[in-house]
Amino acid sequence: MGGTARRRTGSDTGPPTPEAAPSPPARRGPVAAALMLGMALAALDSTIISTAIPQIVGDLGGFSVFSWLFSGYLLAVTVSLPVYGKLSDTFGRKPVLLFGIVLFLLGSLLCAGAWDMGSLIAFRVVQGLGGGALQGTVQVIAADLYPLKERPKIQARLSSVWALSSVAGPAIGGLLAGYADWRWIFLINLPVGAVALLLIVRHLHEPAREAVATSRVDWAGALAIFVSGGLLLTALVQGGVAWAWLSAPSLALFAGSAVGMAGTVWIERRAAEPIIPGWVWRRRTISAVNLALGALGLLMIAPTVFLPTYGQSVLGLGPIAAGFVLSAMTLSWPISAALSSRVYNRIGFRRCAITGVSIAALVLLAFPLLPYPGADPGAAWQPALIMLLLGAALGLFQLPLIIWVQSSVRWAERGTATASILFCRLVGQCVGAAVFGAVANATLTGRLEVAPSAIRPGLPDDLDSVSRALEHPGTLTDQAADYLRRAVDTAVEHVYVGSAGAAVLALLILLFLAPRRTPDGPDGEQGAAGATGPEGATGADEQARTAG
Repeated sequence: MGGTARRRTGSDTGPPTPEAAPSPPARRGPVAAALMLGMALAALDSTIISTAIPQIVGDLGGFSVFSWLFSGYLLAVTVSLPVYGKLSDTFGRKPVLLFGIVLFLLGSLLCAGAWDMGSLIAFRVVQGLGGGALQGTVQVIAADLYPLKERPKIQARLSSVWALSSVAGPAIGGLLAGYADWRWIFLINLPVGAVALLLIVRHLHEPAREAVATSRVDWAGALAIFVSGGLLLTALVQGGVAWAWLSAPSLALFAGSAVGMAGTVWIERRAAEPIIPGWVWRRRTISAVNLALGALGLLMIAPTVFLPTYGQSVLGLGPIAAGFVLSAMTLSWPISAALSSRVYNRIGFRRCAITGVSIAALVLLAFPLLPYPGADPGAAWQPALIMLLLGAALGLFQLPLIIWVQSSVRWAERGTATASILFCRLVGQCVGAAVFGAVANATLTGRLEVAPSAIRPGLPDDLDSVSRALEHPGTLTDQAADYLRRAVDTAVEHVYVGSAGAAVLALLILLFLAPRRTPDGPDGEQGAAGATGPEGATGADEQARTAG
């Protein structure tokens, strides 16, 4: 396939045009290994800390604010993604990835030396700023290295890293906290990161770019994104938890984020090299995928947040067993993603994603139809089967959309485009946590208010108290315990119905907003097969120089 490219002008119902031939696979192997290690750093850190919270709080105190160990990290990752995406397009992927790994490892080292909860939260934010570079840049380099036909393989490998981390992370965290010290949770990142750094420095080679000398970084826009995004996500994460939705802190944060967003738009429209350029939203393919993956973020709250509560509070499972019910989804997801190319090469990216999200909506709606199991751990196979099917459906939905966007832009736009879709998914998760948390609490409150007078005394009044009460059923009568299980069952069912609604929203976005005819490149001017790298290099030339 030489230096010229074949333009693809047909409908997305046909197979995507193959990209230029990649560099020899043997030369990409060390880089792929480094990408998987980098992804493992970010993935493990999201799960390994969860089982060590009791030991951390017992050592440092700060029980009232420990949730910020998760929220602070999530905020830092989310608001930094667009910035790193633009920087990787401006200065290249390698320096951004190296900076992200070093910053992440520095944050890990600082976390291990934290002296109180406030310092640990601050250092988790430092970790998150490094994690934003890891999550976005790893995906972009994978797209740079592998042509369209091979991209599902590397994406499936990266997905499998997340799947393995979701299963192994809590177990590793519990072992380290129980038999060593919780600080080792952060220290084990250092050797993993060191190997990733070594592989990237030695084997990832990018061509020199003339644009580096002339490009200007929009630091004002970056700061505006940090401020407005941080205020909005703080309001969503803490609203209804740390303070009421209509309280002064909540209203002030939402007002501040609105002002910040208006300022961001004003700054970005005047910037020579904006962090979030207007074409991200003007191109229908990218804007539709952004919105669809934002809906995916909403959808994911039901299985990832509420299913473990269902397993422990309703089925009577232990924490590890409840985690294995959720892991059924993380096992089928990468397998389905790896096989998705067989589908979208036949029917196109858009129709493949529509098929996946349609199945996901039906699967989510099947959850409320499950019979009430009572405290029967033997019934865990039913939600596990649903999660297995959901993972298979979402593998057909998410990966084709990511590859669709990455294949529709030039090399110098791929980082920004990829960061935008990851950013929208994380924002969707924050919105989903706020919305569905309110739905669950409202359902529980309503059920508790209408509880029979004979069992009402002593009943808890929120989701956390309900979970704690069911962990110690000896404090409740049999009737009260069964009533609470049914209340939790109803609340989780309502959340799953809401998640099915998010899946339907994603379906409507793909049906009515995503283009039916897929131009090969930005504004239909350049094909995926001929997407050029810096200085006008073809895809084949760029890949040959990137992996060495």
